[in-house]
Amino acid sequence: MGPCSEDPHLRWASWLLGLAELAGVLLGVCGTGPLSSGGADSRAHVSLKRVQGGSVLFHVTRELEGDSEAQLEQIEWSFGPETNYRVLLRVGSSGDLPTWVSLQDKYRHRAHAHNMTSLLIENLTREDSGQYRARASFTGGRGFTRVFHLTVYEPVPLPQILAKSLSVTADWCNVTLECRAEGASEDLNVTWWHSDLPRKWQQTGTLGPGPSVWALAVRLPLDQANTNLTCIASNQVDLKTATTTLGDVCANREYNLPGER
Repeated sequence: MGPCSEDPHLRWASWLLGLAELAGVLLGVCGTGPLSSGGADSRAHVSLKRVQGGSVLFHVTRELEGDSEAQLEQIEWSFGPETNYRVLLRVGSSGDLPTWVSLQDKYRHRAHAHNMTSLLIENLTREDSGQYRARASFTGGRGFTRVFHLTVYEPVPLPQILAKSLSVTADWCNVTLECRAEGASEDLNVTWWHSDLPRKWQQTGTLGPGPSVWALAVRLPLDQANTNLTCIASNQVDLKTATTTLGDVCANREYNLPGER
């Protein structure tokens, strides 16, 4: 009896699972959640990373560490460096609407204090990057400050795969693939990936701003050419991919493959 052929559905599922795991690794290094109040220092700092056009939620606790009887009276939200910040708005415990202090033109239609301890900012821009501060005041004249360091990144451009320098013999396919990320933003990483290919073909690199190209030279037996190769473009908050089938490339078809979200 000959060897059993592999179920193409299982092969495709395995490929998707491997790609999802790699995407999790590439994007899992950034902290994107709100500040946890558990065991936080009274001057605690937290770093948040978001994508342009997205949103961010700042949150603080209602309790004063070490004094469970103290009642929260007011939270003051501000923006800017510690030595020269501007107060945005104040939220009191009386249930009244937040009181805007400054920068209304910039934030009024994008910033929402839905409750006393949270501030949501939507439609983020690159200019929103910086330090945000929540100063909480409690009964008895006590209080604390939380500082949030927000960095807003540009969305990753959709990559494209181009086939260059194609040479096909009776048994082998030799091709140079280029992954292009036009208008690449800062800190853009490009990864060529496939679970079935040798590690030496799973190349990564960091690209600078402007038109960027990451090339990959592949020499593959034709009987192994029916496999997918994916170019992953990512930064710390966003990821986009483009995928090609090497068998189609080796069949000398012209390719200009757009990326996928």
